Amino acid sequence: MGVGGAANSAFPGDPLDVTSVPAAVAVVDADGLIVRWSRAAQDLVGHPPSEVLRSPVGALLADADPAAVVSRLRRIRRGWQGTVRVRHRAGHTVRLAVRVAPLSGGSETVEWLVAGCDAARRQRRELAALVARGVLEQSPIGVGLLGPGMRYRWANRALADLEQGAAGGAGGAGFTTGASAASPVVTRQARQTLLSGQYRVTLEPVAPRADAPPGRPYPGRSRLRAFFPLRDVSDRPLGVCYAALDLTGQDPARERLALLNAAGEHIGTTLDLDRTVRELAEVVVPQVADFVAVDLLDVVRARTMPVAWPERGTATLLRAAHLSIQEDEPDRVVDVGEPTRYPPRSPQRRCLATGEPLRVAAVGPATPWIGDDPVRWHKLIRLGVHTHLVVPLRARGVTMGVVTLMRWKNPDSFDDDDLLLVEDLVARAAVCVDNARRYAREHRAALTLQTSLLPPSLPEHSAVEVAHRYLPADAEAGVGGDWFDVIPLSGARVALVVGDVVGHGLHAAASMGRLRAAVQTLADLDLAPDELLARLDDLVVRLSEEAEAADEGPAAVGATCVYAVYDPIARKIAVARAGHPSPVIAHLDEPVEFPDIPAGPPLGLGGLPFECAEVAVEEGSVVALYTDGLIEASDRDVDVGIERLCFTLAHPDRPLEEICDVMVRTLLPDRPRDDVAFLIARTHVLSADRVAYWEVPEDPAAVHVAREDVAAQLARWGLQDMAFSTELIVSELLTNAIRHACGPIGLRLIHERTLICEVSDGASTAPHLRSALSTDEGGRGLFLVAQVALRWGTRYTGGGKTIWAEQPLPGGGG
Repeated sequence: MGVGGAANSAFPGDPLDVTSVPAAVAVVDADGLIVRWSRAAQDLVGHPPSEVLRSPVGALLADADPAAVVSRLRRIRRGWQGTVRVRHRAGHTVRLAVRVAPLSGGSETVEWLVAGCDAARRQRRELAALVARGVLEQSPIGVGLLGPGMRYRWANRALADLEQGAAGGAGGAGFTTGASAASPVVTRQARQTLLSGQYRVTLEPVAPRADAPPGRPYPGRSRLRAFFPLRDVSDRPLGVCYAALDLTGQDPARERLALLNAAGEHIGTTLDLDRTVRELAEVVVPQVADFVAVDLLDVVRARTMPVAWPERGTATLLRAAHLSIQEDEPDRVVDVGEPTRYPPRSPQRRCLATGEPLRVAAVGPATPWIGDDPVRWHKLIRLGVHTHLVVPLRARGVTMGVVTLMRWKNPDSFDDDDLLLVEDLVARAAVCVDNARRYAREHRAALTLQTSLLPPSLPEHSAVEVAHRYLPADAEAGVGGDWFDVIPLSGARVALVVGDVVGHGLHAAASMGRLRAAVQTLADLDLAPDELLARLDDLVVRLSEEAEAADEGPAAVGATCVYAVYDPIARKIAVARAGHPSPVIAHLDEPVEFPDIPAGPPLGLGGLPFECAEVAVEEGSVVALYTDGLIEASDRDVDVGIERLCFTLAHPDRPLEEICDVMVRTLLPDRPRDDVAFLIARTHVLSADRVAYWEVPEDPAAVHVAREDVAAQLARWGLQDMAFSTELIVSELLTNAIRHACGPIGLRLIHERTLICEVSDGASTAPHLRSALSTDEGGRGLFLVAQVALRWGTRYTGGGKTIWAEQPLPGGGG
């Protein structure tokens, strides 16, 4: 049936494989007439059955004699296949691949079955099948099908080798079949693919080399994995098709890429400069070099930014890190932290001067510098070092040092690919080193600012004996805004303050300084603790609004504070707190107490009230104020921290400095994640013989009597020399109270480190200092008081006000 040049064969080999695609079918009788014509045949050549039935089959062929076709059909006994050209109804010819089979056996055939398809389409299908067979049987690409249960339904031999027995066992023709479970890595990614309906491609290290040093990044075997969902013709999920290719030893460029990926995860894990350069060394040895040394300019570790970077030819290099494949480090010449002292003609100095990498032989005619350094020369000779590679450590336009690599165990010299790899690794590390350097400088600046804003020393006070500690957080967390203060108040009282600004860094330290100054100013107004916190809350709100309006970055949006006022005469402590931990009071004869102080909101919320509570305190008790970092260490629960705090304060009769040391050792880790500030105070009382009090009638004549009582009391205290000035103060303050205020009126003298004179009345208006004219009859009283007294002021109470004045004692004694 074929025409000239058409391929033909018997069925057994079936190279044309007509049945692999949808075929057109026709039946031809013994006379060569078409007696059956399928719909597929009509679609293929365009002729409907009405036009071809009972017509000679040879009439459809474009280049064959119809009579010859019938003669050829009658000679077919076992079958025939080949290609023919058929006239299409539209006028053009179609090249078909056909198969002819006799329908009746014996000596005479009466009909033939003819099946055909588009030859070009068949060839495409055949090529696709050959490619698929090659991928599945001959290529190193592993291919498998995972069912919805994430178990292998089918896999080829390559995948079984890669996944160490995927799908459970060997099948025929190099394939495996079974129902083994996939590895956790494959299962996780295949499940994500099945849920998302999207393909996934990953490149991952599979396992480190058996002799790889522990704790160091090593690319090991890199595996390319691809996943895509597989669906049937009805769009129902059949599972996930998984393909994998092991790249180990196949492509050095991919191995370098894997090393770079590992370096990206290993270098710069912290902002610690020493750790960063160590991480660079761990990436390079032994994967790239047998020895590496990282040398940094001394100014890199400077506490402040240098005014100008030193000349590269004369700059001092310090060893920052080194690492060798040999544990005894026979290649080490200097220790970490020491100057390296490279000769002027050394590749390190040349690299530092030019900013360009150098690749030179370790010993030879090209290395005359080695004669200037006999120590290094002997080590290079003894080890057999054959190549040096020196790369500048450079970031953001600044050369910060050099990195030196050497090989002796690895027989290959450094080539251009090694140079590109090392330059990329060092460039990445240089950015991390520069970040660590800048952060260390900023951390030191913030710490300097923080400590400079804290009180350099606390004032001595007869009411309390104090000790304190401030411990900044580790470098990674950054300096916070914790502070403490001891503020002397009128009437021999003292204010104890501890606060904590939200956030870390320079901004938190600066905000802390502003809040501490505000507390001191408000304390001078003798405000009650709850009222002082209310005023401080308004200030924090205003600072936050100003910072937000000016777009300054992080605003002082919050702070916590505890403010306590201890009165040694009343033997009470008044406390208010704003979102801060409650003070702790360690009594001499009772268990450690956490007084019930209303918490109050943190500063910066605005509009919410604060409450004050008073607690009786006996002499010798220890009051502890602290920030939350003391009890909220990351390795324990807050309740555990509180329990340990009670333990450290259980014996308040010990020296305060000793108590502080025990608190630090017991409560804080070696590297606290948050700033910690705490203040402990041992309370004292002012004995009754140091205080004198009189009630004064609202009669001008009572002023004279009061002056006499004051003079007598001063004589009993041995302060006769202060009688004139004290009587003047008492006379002016009592006269103002009698004339302008209302009762009851009281007069109190306090003999402390200073002599304090207080006049209290029931009015809420305070006098003002002013300059009287020469014609005025009065108005000079407070002016005289201000001239005589060391300081004076007004303190409001629940029943009125108190005007007080302090005078220094003769000789400064108490």
